[in-house]
Amino acid sequence: MNELSVLRGLRADAPLPDADRLAAPRARLTAAIHQDTRRGRAALPQRRMILVGAATAGALAVTAGIISALPGDSSGASAPKGPQVLSAGASADTLELAAATVEKHDGTEPGPKQWVYEKETVFGQDKPRTDEEWTRWDGTGHANLPGIAPAGDISGFDPDKLQVWYGPNQEEKWKKEGYDDRSQRQFYRFLDTLPSDPDRMMKRIREEHAIGDIKGETRAQRDWREINVLYRSVLIPPKVQAGLFRALAKIPGARVTTGVKDPLGRAAISVSVHYAEKIPSGWQGKQEIFFDPESYAYLGTSKADGLVVSARDAWGVVDKPGARP
Repeated sequence: MNELSVLRGLRADAPLPDADRLAAPRARLTAAIHQDTRRGRAALPQRRMILVGAATAGALAVTAGIISALPGDSSGASAPKGPQVLSAGASADTLELAAATVEKHDGTEPGPKQWVYEKETVFGQDKPRTDEEWTRWDGTGHANLPGIAPAGDISGFDPDKLQVWYGPNQEEKWKKEGYDDRSQRQFYRFLDTLPSDPDRMMKRIREEHAIGDIKGETRAQRDWREINVLYRSVLIPPKVQAGLFRALAKIPGARVTTGVKDPLGRAAISVSVHYAEKIPSGWQGKQEIFFDPESYAYLGTSKADGLVVSARDAWGVVDKPGARP
């Protein structure tokens, strides 16, 4: 008896899985391979034989263990080319993988005298504009490049000169008087108090985050708006990053698209919703958030079918204004 022939005959009528069904298992397998590589194990060969276990075999619609060849380069001929919009289930699986990845990140706070750096490009009707911004962690300093022109006579103003501002620490005043403005340190610590469960986390955010209510807005629309605003923060505690991905998975109609480019042309995945009609906040069309496909770091956003687009070019923590990571 030829055992290979018998094996091939098992579930011979089972349909081949499509790319959407394979997306989540492929993402988990790729993440595991990357994790092994980061731990210093030997480099993977260009092609290797992998025994697919029962859980993955179920996703592949077969009953027995299978020997499958995995290309070392995901850009091989068998890999889907171009953007792939995932189903609701595959999108949820991908967002859970993102959550599991980011919650392992280091959540150490910067020192009070350190500066949070962000470089951002905004794409409008005119040519793209790129700005760099430094914010001291305790809220007592701010720097911009290019600088902001003063009111009145600007004959001596040099936009290419780093513009730095220092002021008193007002964290206690902001806390006591309930100002919406917080230092980056205060906002980070507020986020760190949020529960990790996505439903409870979003409830607290709706109650305490000061973006304001919009009459007629649904909870899903409000949650998307909240999450979009929160990602503008350069530093977010890892457990909150994980909670945001899990909250995105709960928004009706939210879908992950793989194989896309962010506004700067970098490889990315995106999470998007689509509003067929104008919603109470004024937005209509496709609203999209871009993330790095491996680290799941925030890369940028596109609103209203690309009418408003911004990208985070670079970010990090530095010791003085003008320094870059």
